[in-house]
Amino acid sequence: MKSVITGNGSFIPSVTIKNSDFIESQFYDDNKELFTTSNEVIIEKFKSITGIGERRYVKDNLNSSDIATIAAERAIEDSGIDAEELDYIIVAQNFGDVKKGSVQTDILPSLAARVKHNLKIKNSNCVAYDIIFGCPGWLQGVIQAHIYIKSGEAQKCLVIGSETLSRVIDNHDRDSMIFADGAGACVMEAKEENSDNGILSYAALSDTIEESNYLYFGESNKPNTNEGVRYIKMLGRKIYEYSLNNVPLAMKNALDKSGVPIEEVKKIFIHQANEKMDEAIIKRFFRLYKSQVPENVMPMNIHKLGNSSVATIPTLLDLVLKGKIENHNLNKGDVIILASVGAGMNINAVVYRY
Repeated sequence: MKSVITGNGSFIPSVTIKNSDFIESQFYDDNKELFTTSNEVIIEKFKSITGIGERRYVKDNLNSSDIATIAAERAIEDSGIDAEELDYIIVAQNFGDVKKGSVQTDILPSLAARVKHNLKIKNSNCVAYDIIFGCPGWLQGVIQAHIYIKSGEAQKCLVIGSETLSRVIDNHDRDSMIFADGAGACVMEAKEENSDNGILSYAALSDTIEESNYLYFGESNKPNTNEGVRYIKMLGRKIYEYSLNNVPLAMKNALDKSGVPIEEVKKIFIHQANEKMDEAIIKRFFRLYKSQVPENVMPMNIHKLGNSSVATIPTLLDLVLKGKIENHNLNKGDVIILASVGAGMNINAVVYRY
């Protein structure tokens, strides 16, 4: 059987936070010392590196499981299936539900269980569980669903990526400007082997010796704050170097296993982490084939939506398929690559024919 995406959906939060909204922030370095550089300069440099001009946050009354449910409903409607027919609901997330004003993560029950409850699915044989795999979590969920389908274990799977990173950022860390909220989902179904479209191949890896703490939970950069409260932290330079050295190789591994020549790749949907880093990864990937980067091969929405971790790829894919990303579309038979890197450190890549 082939694993085919038959429906997509996403939730884009309505609260827009512009770079200018950080102009009055107090940013401290890793040594808890206030930056002497003006915020204007900090923000300008941030924009030139990441490409982010604004990002989206959820409203106070919404949690990650709520927006995951909305994205799921839209994907199910797009696919035309009956939700009761789902064999698996896989939710990629990293911080659970963090209610506005709280400092605790809530993952009991799992977000997948909450989504299944919200969807009012009565089928006991629909198994719902979460996956924590850093930013590549949604794509790893797609890989897991693919394996279930190929083995005959499942016919229909719902894979969701949802995060509210605005609830776990340190407002005194300039890296906080990167992170955003959002949710994306897809329905995957088993189709006959002679089907024209579906997953062609994949690759995944984890490096945890020196790399496990490149992204971690740490205390605020601001001195004299509650040491018991932790926020998302990252070693930006380490992540950049690791990604450049390893993501292109994983993408090549996946593409080589598919048997598809590099010339047939129409689009690359890469985790929206950092514009400069993503561009460098793509350039290095094509260089592995002694090829130039084709024009318009990499759709991006990081400029407006920021980095929503597990939600960036499914959100971007949904927006392209719905014609909402200018100058980007997909046609039947197009080969695409989806690739991500994140906490773990984990990397994965999927080659897919539409």
